[in-house]
Amino acid sequence: MAKRSQILELAVLGLLHEHPMHGYELRRQLNVQLGAFRALSYGTLSPCLKALVARGWIAEDDTVTASVAASRRAKISYKLTAEGKERFQELMTTSGSAAWEDDNFGVHFAFFGRTSAGVRIRILEGRRSRLEERMEAVRASLARSRDRLDSYTLELQRHGLESTEREVRWLNELIRTEHEQAFPVPLHQQQQGSPESRPS
Repeated sequence: MAKRSQILELAVLGLLHEHPMHGYELRRQLNVQLGAFRALSYGTLSPCLKALVARGWIAEDDTVTASVAASRRAKISYKLTAEGKERFQELMTTSGSAAWEDDNFGVHFAFFGRTSAGVRIRILEGRRSRLEERMEAVRASLARSRDRLDSYTLELQRHGLESTEREVRWLNELIRTEHEQAFPVPLHQQQQGSPESRPS
């Protein structure tokens, strides 16, 4: 899923899970909700929509299209098909290390509500691992070149490192919450661990 076109495919299928949308609304939602597509033009989205229709993963929604046909310019609306729902789940479930990258992670995260805890945990842990590698590389670079950097470059490096550390803390919290919800501690074990339940 490293290619932008494949991430765009995932994003379109995910957004159409909510309700049918016409192409311009899809583009607006991609630009607003999914930061990876802020510069997305309709010239990029249109071929993607045509390809998804050709594969049977989305279809034109005649009910919505007919209702806007009386407007100045009729807009084609799209809806997700049963095959498209399966494809979306397949893309989310089989996502590999590309899902951990900066642009791709946000798209996957936006659709976590439609995936299993196992998939969410795998992607979150992968993202955390990728950021920890990045932090180590930045720290090593700073240690080697601190004396040669001017104060502004050094401050920019520190800012980047602090931002990455914040994201790792956020990911740790999300992973902990996912584990607690997926594998809750039985009540009797919680009571055994509480101070009130310990013998005096």
